Amino acid sequence: MNGAQALLHTLADAGIEVCFTNPGTSEMHFVAALDGVPKMRAVLALFEGVATGAADGYGRMADKPAATLLHLGCGLGNGLANLHNARKGRVPILNIVGDHATHHVQYDAQLQSDIETVARNVSPWVRTAKSTQDLCKDAAEAIGASMGLPGQVATLILPADVSWGEGGVPAAPPVITAPMAVDDATVAAIAQALQGQGKKAILLGGRALRAPALMVLARIAAQTGAKLFAEVFPTRLERGAGLPPVERIAYLAELASVQLAGLDHLILVDAKAPVSFFAYPGKKSYLVPDGCQLHTLALYTQDVTGSLDKLSKALKADQATPVLQVPKRPGLPRGKFTADKVCKAIGQLMPENAILVDEAQTSGIMLAMYTAGAPRHDVLTLTGGAIGQGLPSAVGAAIACPDRKVIALAGDGSAMYTLQALWTQAREKLDVINIIFNNRSYAILNVELQRVGAVGASDKAKAQLDLRTPPIDFVRLGEGMGVASRRATTTEEFLAAFEHALRTPGPHLIEAIVPPSLTGLKLRVLPHLLQSLANLPQPIARALKRKIAP
Repeated sequence: MNGAQALLHTLADAGIEVCFTNPGTSEMHFVAALDGVPKMRAVLALFEGVATGAADGYGRMADKPAATLLHLGCGLGNGLANLHNARKGRVPILNIVGDHATHHVQYDAQLQSDIETVARNVSPWVRTAKSTQDLCKDAAEAIGASMGLPGQVATLILPADVSWGEGGVPAAPPVITAPMAVDDATVAAIAQALQGQGKKAILLGGRALRAPALMVLARIAAQTGAKLFAEVFPTRLERGAGLPPVERIAYLAELASVQLAGLDHLILVDAKAPVSFFAYPGKKSYLVPDGCQLHTLALYTQDVTGSLDKLSKALKADQATPVLQVPKRPGLPRGKFTADKVCKAIGQLMPENAILVDEAQTSGIMLAMYTAGAPRHDVLTLTGGAIGQGLPSAVGAAIACPDRKVIALAGDGSAMYTLQALWTQAREKLDVINIIFNNRSYAILNVELQRVGAVGASDKAKAQLDLRTPPIDFVRLGEGMGVASRRATTTEEFLAAFEHALRTPGPHLIEAIVPPSLTGLKLRVLPHLLQSLANLPQPIARALKRKIAP
């Protein structure tokens, strides 16, 4: 075998079944070797950000890595934003990045770059393979780094001569060490805090937001009166009828502070302490209330379910009756067409076991409320905050779970970052419904322009957040990439398009022409309202929070 052939056998033997590719000249031996490994599915992306975003969505739903095949440092650089999201979500991904042949590096050719430096921005494990004979050992180590806790992006750089060289030997799959549960002393201290006086909450992230852990947590909450919160943008959240309801921390720091106000104890489970997404003049970045004691039950590297089981036993919560979400649909929307009506329609019509990929930004404010009692489903969110994740992540989720309907929600601005994902959906015949909220603006940035207190913003400044001229035609764009596409300008048109897409397999795009959720007086008043929350009685502040972001 040459190096590429041995490498592909190593990946397949370790259970890596999908490779999202955007290859170039240096990767041609790897491309040729794909034909000799039937177990490896190769999925072509027209842009590296689609390949990396798809690998992210796949890893979240499959709980194992996909590989990416990228061309040199420039190709890796094009995929960095969605690798950043994967890093923040602790998602396993294995990048194979082609490089110039080792003897060619000395000439500093046009595409020569420092790939390792580029990779370290998003990848804790980085290595350049030095020889064909050692390549597969390096690959096995990379797979082990990716699959172990915490999940991570691992990047193996593959020089062309290492790929074409003879003498490649496949390596055995890595042995993944099982994580350990938290120690008894930590469990006892947290149990004491939960049984004591004061207001308590548990903040969940990562694996704590899967059904097995949630059921244990619901009994702990019932036993102790603790409130369950989820991170702002969870990697993967299982929710819906029959599962415990969990309130996500709000994106806006002022609203998050209302949720956390008055806490005496905050317990972290596979999560970090809440902080503001950005710094704002005169506002706190660290959102844990003053005087609140912070506890960590399980770190990213520890056994979450095992640690929760130990805590449940210490609290004698095993027999407590958990609060579960009752089945409830919001009804079909009627009247003026808005983004909220789209969210309501999804809550009413979405099938059981659907996967929601949510990059709707301001247009999706009501989505969680309208889908809370819908049949059980998964939600994937914009964990790292780098937009352009939604459509590619839907590609990966659909490949990981081909028997499940995927519904991807994106804003018009974020959809344009990685619109090429539609072509891959069509090529692979994926069962994805893409809903593009076309409000012809970067609406979230209009909100932020108000919140940061920037002065002097007039026509030139506001034009940088405006997408009206020329108007983007997503129907023509979608059809041009092979995806059946329809435009909805009324609630009735959207319902007809959505119901058609639900009953018709294959990829669909629905362009929802909606007004921005926050405009005019609402937009001007919002910063002042947010500023006032800290000075209001907590019941009033909480009521206003629910009104702004249910």
